[in-house]
Amino acid sequence: MMVALVKPHGADALTPLYVADEAARIALQKEAESLPSVVISSAAAANAVMMGAGYFTPLTGYMNKADMLSVAENLTTANGLFWPVPIVNMLKDVSAIKDAKRIALRDPNVDGEPVIAVMDVSAIEEASDAELEAVAEQVFSTTDKQHPGVANFLAAGNFIVSGDIQVLNYSYFADDFPDTFRTAVSIRNEFVERGWSNVVAFQTRNPMHRAHEELCRMAQEALNADGILIHMLLGKLKAGDIPADVRDASIRKMVEVYFPPNTVMITGYGFDMLYAGPREAVLHAVFRQNCGCSHLIVGRDHAGVGDYYGAFDAQTIFQEKVPAGALEIKIFEADHTAYSKKLDRVVMMRDVPDHTKDDFVLLSGTKVREMLGQGIAPPPEFSRPEVAQILMDYYQALDAGK
Repeated sequence: MMVALVKPHGADALTPLYVADEAARIALQKEAESLPSVVISSAAAANAVMMGAGYFTPLTGYMNKADMLSVAENLTTANGLFWPVPIVNMLKDVSAIKDAKRIALRDPNVDGEPVIAVMDVSAIEEASDAELEAVAEQVFSTTDKQHPGVANFLAAGNFIVSGDIQVLNYSYFADDFPDTFRTAVSIRNEFVERGWSNVVAFQTRNPMHRAHEELCRMAQEALNADGILIHMLLGKLKAGDIPADVRDASIRKMVEVYFPPNTVMITGYGFDMLYAGPREAVLHAVFRQNCGCSHLIVGRDHAGVGDYYGAFDAQTIFQEKVPAGALEIKIFEADHTAYSKKLDRVVMMRDVPDHTKDDFVLLSGTKVREMLGQGIAPPPEFSRPEVAQILMDYYQALDAGK
């Protein structure tokens, strides 16, 4: 049976920049030792991982200043490729690579700062603070440095080093998450092996509670999907977020106990969270299309942080700023989900206009965190007991270590 997956973004086939041929990769590593080198930011290293894994097809390297400004303003590169956030390599100091045409990029997130990629330098350009603030405003909808994405972007440096790259490794992701980290190439291949063509993706940076679990089920049923791709972010988060290994364990337990076999793939990708709300939701759609997904669930305050974005801005951006035909993947719009005491099941709030606040089991993240830290399981309507146990163990160990 031929499985027809959605086409990659802007290309007929994926363009992973990882050097898969071992001999070529070893030769490149050897060459890298003699090249001028620079330690890049965590965000730039994550961009290299995403390009290496094919997630950022059809990009061939880091964007230049014109592309960065154009993407921030218009959601397209200077030559017209639809793209929602700048994929850049920003540096504070370029003295070590000033006149070099070929350089080695070193990974700040791995001991010894090994080379993650070799780059052919197209340009080294400087952006003014005002230009970077303007980009931050367009991408993050704020220039407030309390916003973690803005803080990281504005702290990376004023020099934009652009050019094509060849990627040597997947940073710490492949070693630290061997069962979960996957490339876009391998996810596509597995969809074909499973015979899945209609696949709905669920993005997460948190453990999944009952509402998330049911949301995946609702989307699968509504779309008659062959399967669900639970695709978790494995990179850097803001302080207080639950680390990836704990999240991974809790999600695996939920799927193992509560989903039928061969209906869910649990995977992860190597990227640092931007907290860019609507713009990041569109990026999520781009690289889920590259994975071969036909649909992406976009929920309330998707990829948001604090009160920087309206509850459904990450949905409306697809109508307001994504041109018709720019993406093949479709969006499954989700409302806030909660457990209905009246109906004894999880519902989308918009579907039950007769409910009042008292008809729902509603818990704030802070309240849940307090309960877990005290070894109290949240109500089963909110969290599966097996998931709650993993999270209680984590929080109690965390509190004991203070």
